[in-house]
Amino acid sequence: MRLNELSDNDGATHRKKRVGRGIGSGKGKTGGRGVKGQKSRSGVSINGFEGGQMPIYMRLPKRGFNAPNAKTYQELSIANLNRALEAGKIDSKTDYDGAALVEAGVIRRVKDGVRLIGSGKVSKAVKLHVSGATKGAIAAVEAAKGTVNVLDEDTVYRGKGEKQDRSNKVSKADKKAAALAATPVEAPKAEKKAAAPKKAAAPKKAPAKKAAKADDAVSDYLEATQKFDADADNAVVTKIEKHLGASLKNKDAKYVSCSDETELETIVKGFMKKKMGIDDKVVAMEKVKAVCAEMKPVRMKNRVTFYYLLAKNEGKLGEF
Repeated sequence: MRLNELSDNDGATHRKKRVGRGIGSGKGKTGGRGVKGQKSRSGVSINGFEGGQMPIYMRLPKRGFNAPNAKTYQELSIANLNRALEAGKIDSKTDYDGAALVEAGVIRRVKDGVRLIGSGKVSKAVKLHVSGATKGAIAAVEAAKGTVNVLDEDTVYRGKGEKQDRSNKVSKADKKAAALAATPVEAPKAEKKAAAPKKAAAPKKAPAKKAAKADDAVSDYLEATQKFDADADNAVVTKIEKHLGASLKNKDAKYVSCSDETELETIVKGFMKKKMGIDDKVVAMEKVKAVCAEMKPVRMKNRVTFYYLLAKNEGKLGEF
């Protein structure tokens, strides 16, 4: 056999399709694409178009169900848990539930509970109270002599570290039956008339005045603020808290993200301009970033403390 006698097997190679060579080429007019225009191009989403009339996929009735009370859980992987242990954010002496994990900076929010997922190795023992966990995750924690306490499905989070058990709910029928049993049966009208003579009506008591909220109550944000200013005044911190108002109820708005430029610009346009009176955006942004640098050791930057430091640096704490 010689080199000029070598060749591919039958069907191994194909000649290139020659288009655009006229009608007589066999691929003329449409070049093998069937039609001209839009439908001969690639990437055109025209399937299901019916000339403008209501298409069939919109005329047909929809079927299915979306659960109105569906729960969303915050996932915590074994890898992230191990990183938090090695970084010293959590230790083996404390029991950690969803709220404690948020305070430690392991997760951002609790949602409807925490689910421990994944598998691997955990370097230290840890005690966890979670809403759910996979078999691999439980095995990884127990291999490091830790414990995973899986809460009941009817246990839901309510507030900071508080849990409410809904497993022993009382039905409406049971409530109604209990109310009827506790209601005394009224005597007939004739027996009421023959009853003992009426007693003199006791003088009505004046309605008790609502207890005014103590002005000297310690703010929940005072301790966090005193970490940066030991002489922080509780009255000023409380006034800043009232200034922020209902926004502190939102978990995302409760903290300041210095890595989010949009949020920093909002602080410049709002608090720095309207409350501090700084119109120069560049100067205001430098002052905001200076407070970010000051609070850098803290991962979750409290908004009340952040605004306190801004006002302190401007010498305008007295305006609150």
